[in-house]
Amino acid sequence: HLYWLYKTICKMAMLGRLAARSLPALRRPVLAGTTTAVRSFHHEPTAEEIDQHFMEAFTGPLDGWQLRKKLRELGDYDMIPEPEIIIAALKATRKVNDMALAVRFLEQMQFKCGRNVKTIWPYIQQEIRPTMSELGIPFPEELGYDKPELALVSVVDIHDKDIIPPSKIGEKSTYVDPK
Repeated sequence: HLYWLYKTICKMAMLGRLAARSLPALRRPVLAGTTTAVRSFHHEPTAEEIDQHFMEAFTGPLDGWQLRKKLRELGDYDMIPEPEIIIAALKATRKVNDMALAVRFLEQMQFKCGRNVKTIWPYIQQEIRPTMSELGIPFPEELGYDKPELALVSVVDIHDKDIIPPSKIGEKSTYVDPK
């Protein structure tokens, strides 16, 4: 079957209908099993196995790079970790003395709460608050990170008493300086 296909392609190439550069790929022998799909039979880790993996990782010896790698790996999972894992991660950030990483990790955990942030995040805060005060790590809200840094006060809020309706824009202003 392949020989007939090869001969047909050679004839077509001689007629100029097929580029000759595609022929060397067809001359290679076809190995058995190369066209079958490769299936992976690894099992999906359970929640307990994931928890145990991260607890061991965060309680073991880590340097800054390894800690960042493990925190990134934890963030890649489509789950919100248990407060015990968050506490272990915060203690690991304290071991490497990286408060910025701890605060960024807390922001990531808050973001992972998604639409349920008003129910899940207060529970997590309640559970990790004693450890946070023990380690001296503030919550992002305590640092003001929940508000935009460069937010400007609305012009309407500044001049709320002096708003000119669009229909009166061309008229003479009746503004009186209170001084």
